[in-house]
Amino acid sequence: MATLPDSFDPAQYDAEVTREENVVEVVVPASETDEPRIDKYLTRFYPEASRTKIQRAIKKGHLKVNGADVKKSYPVAPGDEIVFRLIRKPPMQAEPEAIPLDVVYEDDDLLVVNKPAGMVVHPAPGHRSGTLVHALLHHVDGGEVSADDERDEVSEEEVGLSMVNALPQAPDHPVVRPGIVHRLDKGTSGLLVVAKRGRAHHPLASQFKAHTVDRRYRAIVWGRLAPPSGTIAGAIGRDPHHRQRMAVVPEDEGKWARTHYETVEAHTHTSVVEFGLDTGRTHQIRVHARAQGHPLLGDPKYGGQRVRYGTQGGARRRFFEELFELLPHPALHAFRLGFDHPITEDHLHFGADPPTAWRRVLDRLRRREGEQNAGA
Repeated sequence: MATLPDSFDPAQYDAEVTREENVVEVVVPASETDEPRIDKYLTRFYPEASRTKIQRAIKKGHLKVNGADVKKSYPVAPGDEIVFRLIRKPPMQAEPEAIPLDVVYEDDDLLVVNKPAGMVVHPAPGHRSGTLVHALLHHVDGGEVSADDERDEVSEEEVGLSMVNALPQAPDHPVVRPGIVHRLDKGTSGLLVVAKRGRAHHPLASQFKAHTVDRRYRAIVWGRLAPPSGTIAGAIGRDPHHRQRMAVVPEDEGKWARTHYETVEAHTHTSVVEFGLDTGRTHQIRVHARAQGHPLLGDPKYGGQRVRYGTQGGARRRFFEELFELLPHPALHAFRLGFDHPITEDHLHFGADPPTAWRRVLDRLRRREGEQNAGA
């Protein structure tokens, strides 16, 4: 059960007020003679909520004054008896869902999966079901996990996955991620290791932090990187012009990132590039490639869903529009993953081919634009 915010203290209000969970009952005191709007008046009893949120609840009929419905602009008067319920979203949680999984490897401590493009890794606002975590819980025959769970009340034996960092680290970060050691973007397919036990989670996380994990990605990009092989370095932070995107920013405004690349196949106006990461910043490959003028084909966030190179004729535009429909996300696949087993210390190495749609797009590019020497 959720508790009241620490900042709520009935004794500090000049009113008869009680609050249980998200429901407040108030008798307005005789001293309240300024006739404040009721939406503004109620904010004092919900220090954790915005006025907009209170207005939404009023609009949905969760307010009674003297037993009657009133509008958000109602002027509060002495003696008014107010009963108000603030609307709350249900807590973030994950329960087993029978979603097919491509499990590449599994033992008592960990498993490696080949995540499909379009699947979010863990529940978060906007993605309350259908995530990799939901599928994993079903696969391991585990139990549900909620952001409201107390850390000492839920165990990995019950859940079936590691509970290290599985619950929210802060009230404004309501994610639920049992077993998750690292992530792939929703639109990125490929290999990902998951911890089933805490004893495996910590050493795996340490390998990622030390950059000793072998992670390789294959992407189709617009144009050709010059030189064909090299390193892209630059800090990554929030794009000041588009807050939903990341960008290369001055060092003091972001986190340093370094990406290695090698062109393995070149076409007239696109190419296939393998990427390796020394760091793991948000959208790192996509941001660094775009900063070089070579965004990933099909990337809707970073300009990859428009014809970037070559002629702009109608037939060519239609050709690429068909490719974007076939692959409506960045052409990015995590094809190689290697690490030391956290318990046995054996070195494990896995590979996974790009998904069918990815390969079909590449075949069509080869036929239309021609395959050339990567170093040409």
